Amino acid sequence: MSHKRIPKRKAVLAVGGVAALGAAALLLPNANASQDGTADTKAAPRTLRAADASDLAARLSGLLGDAFAGSYYDADRQQLVVNVVGDNNQLVVQAKKAGAAVREVDNSTTELEAAARTLKSEATIPGTAWAVDPRSNKILVTADSTVAGGDWDTLESTVRELGPGMATLRRSTGTFKTFASGGDAIFGGGARCSLGFNVTAGDGTPAFLTAGHCGVAAAQWSDTQGGAPIGTVDQAVFPGQGDFALVKYDDPATEAPSEVNAEGRRVPILQAAEAAVGQQVFRMGSTTGLADGTITGLDATVNYPEGTVTGLIQTNVCAEPGDSGGAMFTQDGLALGLTSGGSGDCTVGGETFFQPVTTALEAVGATLDGTGTGDAAGAGGADDGTGGAEEGAGGAEDGAVGEQGAEDQQGAGDGEQGAGNGQQGAGNAEQGAGNGQQGAGDQTGGTDESGLTETH
Repeated sequence: MSHKRIPKRKAVLAVGGVAALGAAALLLPNANASQDGTADTKAAPRTLRAADASDLAARLSGLLGDAFAGSYYDADRQQLVVNVVGDNNQLVVQAKKAGAAVREVDNSTTELEAAARTLKSEATIPGTAWAVDPRSNKILVTADSTVAGGDWDTLESTVRELGPGMATLRRSTGTFKTFASGGDAIFGGGARCSLGFNVTAGDGTPAFLTAGHCGVAAAQWSDTQGGAPIGTVDQAVFPGQGDFALVKYDDPATEAPSEVNAEGRRVPILQAAEAAVGQQVFRMGSTTGLADGTITGLDATVNYPEGTVTGLIQTNVCAEPGDSGGAMFTQDGLALGLTSGGSGDCTVGGETFFQPVTTALEAVGATLDGTGTGDAAGAGGADDGTGGAEEGAGGAEDGAVGEQGAEDQQGAGDGEQGAGNGQQGAGNAEQGAGNGQQGAGDQTGGTDESGLTETH
């Protein structure tokens, strides 16, 4: 299309590439067991997909309690790294047995949250943002190019007062702003945004999610500039506790498949999931198309000119005006976020913030059906197999996280059942490969010829 920019970086999305990981996941239930059947307290961290690492992190957060100081996904090693404070060796052993890499840190979650509250009360300045960075075990505070003079002095002194080793302050060359514009994709009130994910509203009617600042900009949206409306805003939040909107299709018979149209390739979206720091992601927007990057922070606070928004995902994925509301997802079909705003562009790069999809779905009472269709149907079948295998891995992890004895045996039983589901999913994958014109094929591994390639 004529409005597309010259690509900056290459983003490669292999929608069928998860089959080999799914097969590997079947081996996980026995990965940390010694020959005498007892758990190995010195077991190496497990190899996990980012989505599985998020699930394990949630379980370990409950297990470790006050000792849990965040976690992140090491994409190079495909491991979950868990931060632990204190000297409770028993908890460290439990975390290692569950499959995580454990790192001792100084700042607790309670201390980091208190520091974030101090920033909110003393340094809520337009053009600033902050989020906990579990990799540095600090709060990363960012100021855009508009923060100067007394505002900069206030921000700098507030960060200094938090104490040494608690926060890092840095500059962004761009300006924090929402990414609404005028052009194509979805149009309303003179603004252009991007459709995020198709969903089913609480009353059973078809709808889609987009950015909240788009939803408050116009009540009705069209899929062509100047065209007849196709949807009406049902709920919108911006600014405040999120940046999301639910737009119901005006025609209740509208077919709204659960997929992302990524530069002509249809990627089936299987489910919504929680994001993990370190996770590699893709973003699709109406201005810049397909771009990729990494999640760098969670529960981020951004002080836009229009007001403060909390609970966002921070990334280094580029975006530009018109990309607002667009989908952030993974190559294996997990819906993670909706583009909110940020600084920079897809020429120089920058920070971009996303509304978590799970939070938006819960708030508006909608569901993501996960029934993608089209030329990636085979890949969807392959994901069924992977999902079954993950159930087996999850069952084993539950046993490792729990107490010794009967609970361990329960986890192992769950793992065996999940492995059976994985075998059934493998059969479904083969059927899906036959149905999809460009599906992922069977689960024997190899290169997916229907992968998405774009440069930004």
